[in-house]
Amino acid sequence: MSWKLTNQLRDKIYRYARFPPTGVSLRQMVQFGPKPSAGTLFHASQFVVEELPIRLAHRVKELEELPDDLNHMPSIQRVRDWYARSFDELTSLAAPDISDELRNLLYEDGHNHLYQPEMNEMPPNNIQVQHSDTSFDDDGLVISNRHHHSKATSASQNQSSNKKKYYLSCPSNVVYPKEVYEYNKLVADTLKTIKKRHDATVPTVARGVQEWKHAKNQMSIESNIQSFLDRFYLSRIGIRILIGQTIALNQDIGNDNYVGIICLNTNVADVARDAIDSARFTCEEHYGLFEAPKVQLYCPEDLTFMYVPGHLIHMLFETLKNSLRATVEHHIQLNPGVDIEDIEFPPVKIIVAEGNEDITIKISDEGGGIPRSAISLIWTYLYTTVEEMPSLDHDTDAKADFRAPMSGLGFGLPLSRLYARYFGGDLKLISMENYGTDVYLHLNRLSSSSEPLP
Repeated sequence: MSWKLTNQLRDKIYRYARFPPTGVSLRQMVQFGPKPSAGTLFHASQFVVEELPIRLAHRVKELEELPDDLNHMPSIQRVRDWYARSFDELTSLAAPDISDELRNLLYEDGHNHLYQPEMNEMPPNNIQVQHSDTSFDDDGLVISNRHHHSKATSASQNQSSNKKKYYLSCPSNVVYPKEVYEYNKLVADTLKTIKKRHDATVPTVARGVQEWKHAKNQMSIESNIQSFLDRFYLSRIGIRILIGQTIALNQDIGNDNYVGIICLNTNVADVARDAIDSARFTCEEHYGLFEAPKVQLYCPEDLTFMYVPGHLIHMLFETLKNSLRATVEHHIQLNPGVDIEDIEFPPVKIIVAEGNEDITIKISDEGGGIPRSAISLIWTYLYTTVEEMPSLDHDTDAKADFRAPMSGLGFGLPLSRLYARYFGGDLKLISMENYGTDVYLHLNRLSSSSEPLP
């Protein structure tokens, strides 16, 4: 029986969408340590089962309310259905059945006051506490109110001490019953299914915007669509991190250098070399080169910091790919009639500097630069010099091995900037027309900034 977004499910999604998401910092995520207890993972599983439906609901609602018929494009509706189905699966998970003894061990006051937004029309800022022992904070989470007052308890008073948390410490020197392990596995397996379903989200949304441009005969996207894409992809990064972190925490990889997907000592030089190898290989395949332009790396070998290596390699790969492509095409134009294998390409240079607040990575090329009038366009989604967008299989949700095209979507730089900004960094570009471009990747090494939730 095929899945369908029913009106009843849509109403439930819209109720959840009334509640704001709860941010999680990189520093909070590493509190689990390399070997968290089953009870600590149990708390994390419950947090994710509560938090992800809120984030998914916001995206479903926004996808359905997109202006100028963008919400009617087939690819946009496909992505909406992925988000709605994932919401349905998470909110349909059975609550764990645990004993009173375990409940007292897991929860400080013996109760886990789970947040059930479908039972409330709106998230109130203040609640008059009478017969209930709970009140709301301004995240929409039902929290314990241990002392009954006749006056309303303000959200700000509750927020500091009772805000729901991704990490809560539980004893590691106890034997947890099988129900705890079964629930953790159930959540992790559900998240794996959801993660795979959403693998093709970036190119599918790109396809949807392309469909809209063709249907409306639009040459460029408007600022409100640009803002939507920023919000959507920023939210997607957060969703993917929570999913990936929870899955990884439930897998004992036996590496004390990692907490989930976060590396406590990410070696910048090692990640940069991996990105260089991947980008040069892609360049060689695309142009049929025996050897792509060289990339010179200037980086202290012992420079490490806490980060998500997957994010770093993604940002470096995208910027390097652009630099190599610009270098090859610019020097082909400078050498008309010369065989591509006989052209001496100048190297791309990567220079890494360590500061007190940031680690800054500069990628410099001699690829001809960008006209000053076009600088603002490079941060616009779907801006690309590739003439034809790569073909995407519309049945991507059925493909377990889906990989997005390497070029031609026009999403590389805007997405890389979102990845950088997600944990307090940034991506900037300075160009000299007819010479080359410098890209500056700033990475926040303090690791204390919270999620920039849309």
